[in-house]
Amino acid sequence: MPLSAEYPSLLLRLRTRQLALLSLLDAERNLGRAAAALHISQPAASKLLQQAEDTFGVALFERHARGMTPTPYGEILIRYARRMLTDFGFVREEMVALSSGLRGTLRVGSVPGAVPELLAPTLSAYKQLHPRVAVSVIVDTSNVMIRQLARGEVDLVLGRQTDMHGEGDYVSVPLLEEALVVVARAQHPLAARASVTLSDLVGMPWILQPPGSPQRSRFDAVLHEKGVKTRLNITESASTLVTTAMLEISDMVAIMPASLAEHYGRQGVLRVLPFDLSVRLPPIYLITRHDHSLSPAAARFVAQLRSDAGSPG
Repeated sequence: MPLSAEYPSLLLRLRTRQLALLSLLDAERNLGRAAAALHISQPAASKLLQQAEDTFGVALFERHARGMTPTPYGEILIRYARRMLTDFGFVREEMVALSSGLRGTLRVGSVPGAVPELLAPTLSAYKQLHPRVAVSVIVDTSNVMIRQLARGEVDLVLGRQTDMHGEGDYVSVPLLEEALVVVARAQHPLAARASVTLSDLVGMPWILQPPGSPQRSRFDAVLHEKGVKTRLNITESASTLVTTAMLEISDMVAIMPASLAEHYGRQGVLRVLPFDLSVRLPPIYLITRHDHSLSPAAARFVAQLRSDAGSPG
């Protein structure tokens, strides 16, 4: 029998409570605590787990004296169980989304550089049109956001493509491309100069995004190309708030996308130093999952975002 013919039979044998139990077992690593969280007895939980293992014909968890750990097979099913449970949590909002105006939940992941020029203007207009949609925004580096998108924890990402950005897994539409600039506080000793050299910057303390982020990778590549072998004094943080707060009270320098630097420049917080990195960042993309249909609330936001950014389609 072809493998595809087995799928309907497997789906009929799986139960929502089994998926919930697998997710709880992964979190608790203890059958008794997982059963209590699911409001069932431990024997009932043990039976649900056994039924799931019988369905797939493999052990999903290894039993130890002090608890349980998922097998490689269990980790696969747990990942999909969590995705299904996350999606199911938004079913009701989608079913009634258009009953009396658009409503539901919109979960956006974004890199800091997308906020001033892309996210903030579109989100402000979107909320005026759709005040009943509950919006949550998570800001982090692209690699972190892509992982959250893969787990179904956000509906879409405004971010840059990364090494973990598997072809075919996502739909990516380029929206914004810009330069990377060096920034410091407005009263920084280097801010008054007509020009700044690389040797000036190498001796300064830096605050940079962690390794693996596209921004940090580009910066490290520039240092390598220019033959900089001096070990920099670096503090790492993915938080724009931490970065700007540290810049305001110290002689640290940092790198930022030009639009983000302009945003803080208008507030008088930061200043772009007169040094040309000659680096253009990879484009910021609108990224969605290829295998996942957007909710009405998310679909409407995507349409508005693409229209505002002048992206076709």
